[in-house]
Amino acid sequence: MNAATSTNSAPAERARIGGWQPFSACDWPGRLAAVVFLAGCPWRCGYCHNPGLLQRRHGQTSWPQLREQLQRRRGLLDGVVFSGGEPLTEPALPALLAEVRAMGFATGLHSGGSHPERLQRVLPLLDWVGLDIKTLPVQYPAITAVAGSGERAETSLALLQASGVDYECRSTLHPTLHDEHTLTQLAAWLAQRGVRRYAWQLLRPGPQLPQAFAPIAAGWPAPALQATVARHFAHFELRTG
Repeated sequence: MNAATSTNSAPAERARIGGWQPFSACDWPGRLAAVVFLAGCPWRCGYCHNPGLLQRRHGQTSWPQLREQLQRRRGLLDGVVFSGGEPLTEPALPALLAEVRAMGFATGLHSGGSHPERLQRVLPLLDWVGLDIKTLPVQYPAITAVAGSGERAETSLALLQASGVDYECRSTLHPTLHDEHTLTQLAAWLAQRGVRRYAWQLLRPGPQLPQAFAPIAAGWPAPALQATVARHFAHFELRTG
């Protein structure tokens, strides 16, 4: 099955793939999934966990081989999650999602919401979205180095909510980026927009991170702050791994 003609996307074989994880129990809550990492991202967050995927040219056109691997995992996996980089930068994403669905897998997406119009086009092909909310919209350019990025994330959230597709919002945290006031405001902002499921993910230290991103001290964020934020949501969790 090829979605290229119906969605004005590129063929799946042209997708720039930066790698994949055959089995994951943490990338789609409650589901066992494979994760496909697509190369390319328009934002330049200083703490990026996958800096090797920022450029599309670093990906490989390896979908035919990966397709065969996934076909052999039918019956073993619940779904396939497309991550990155930013998967919405991939013109072949609609075709990839259509092929995965044709194999019988549920489809998931990890996105920062950088391209709302592209998100809107693929929402009918998705079963779940993990939307990365970096901070309050007005503070986005300080993290992404791109003007208007906060407005794009906000628009993507609204489109996602209107679609009825299952989703969660998540924020990657570090004391350099988020003080207690910001985190409290961010939680209230999301709750006011109807977000029901929210997760904090502590920034993972890595050799590529600038000096400003020192390892997070034990006990941060404070339990009292976590309890305050949790009251805003039907489901809230802190992920440290």
